Amino acid sequence: MRTFSAIAGSTAFFIAAPGVVAGLVPWLLSDHYRLPWSTVPGFVPAGGVLIVAAAAVLLHAFARFALEGLGTPAPVAPTEKLVIGGIYRHVRNPMYVAVLSIILGQALLFSSWTLVAYAIIGAVVMGSFVRFYEEPTLARRYGADYETYRRNVPGWLPRLTPWRDE
Repeated sequence: MRTFSAIAGSTAFFIAAPGVVAGLVPWLLSDHYRLPWSTVPGFVPAGGVLIVAAAAVLLHAFARFALEGLGTPAPVAPTEKLVIGGIYRHVRNPMYVAVLSIILGQALLFSSWTLVAYAIIGAVVMGSFVRFYEEPTLARRYGADYETYRRNVPGWLPRLTPWRDE
């Protein structure tokens, strides 16, 4: 039953958080209805690839929270275990990286400086949230396990080889 609750909670949070931040808001800020989209050569395919790849990472990260951590990314329903598998072996904040990548992919797709500015603002907000809330909370909750993980896995720029918790 705990797994079902974690999946349901993660799904609801997926719609409420990244669905709004990386979906609804960029759609509202862009000239999404204007065709053709970007007229800059290569921007549309590059933006599309970035969006699809980042969406796959985001879905994987959410699944890890539900299936490995038995919880959700929402602060009100945290995981029972520290999530360090899958994509989390390469980067500590794959959800934020993926959301920002989706926004930047849309900036390419629509040739939108507004979305670039939105991504920059989002990066500052997300980075501040991680630094001043998430990291201290995880350190208190998971102690030495989180500190070991934090020392070995970068927060924002993924490592090429996966970290092995040995």
